[in-house]
Amino acid sequence: MTTYATRPHGPHRPRPCTLVVCRGCCCGDPRKNPGTDHDGQLARLREAAAESGGRLAVRTSDCLGPCGQANVIVVQPTTEARRRGARAAWIGWALDDDATDDVLEWVAAGGPGVAEPPATLALQMIPPPSEARRRAR
Repeated sequence: MTTYATRPHGPHRPRPCTLVVCRGCCCGDPRKNPGTDHDGQLARLREAAAESGGRLAVRTSDCLGPCGQANVIVVQPTTEARRRGARAAWIGWALDDDATDDVLEWVAAGGPGVAEPPATLALQMIPPPSEARRRAR
């Protein structure tokens, strides 16, 4: 049986703060949000990751679920922050440079479980889809 690492950081290397950027049916769609530079936003996030020295990673997802709050970015905590109880933060309506700046500022400071998010970013936080479904019951 052959096994493969499921994470590029391997089982013994701590995972950095990771941004999961939705780019599915609604997020990243210029028809839904025509005033947003979706490609530019993703390029900025990837550039910040490249310059971070391994402290930040960026991935994309086809669809994260809360399409009514596009563009959605999930900020996953580092391995160490997760060990201390930090959980991923879901950010909705990340449509402009200010939102992108706030995300980058927060992850540069350590992200979930390490630093408080900028106040404007905290206002954009949304519940994960599974949590939103539980609330609706």
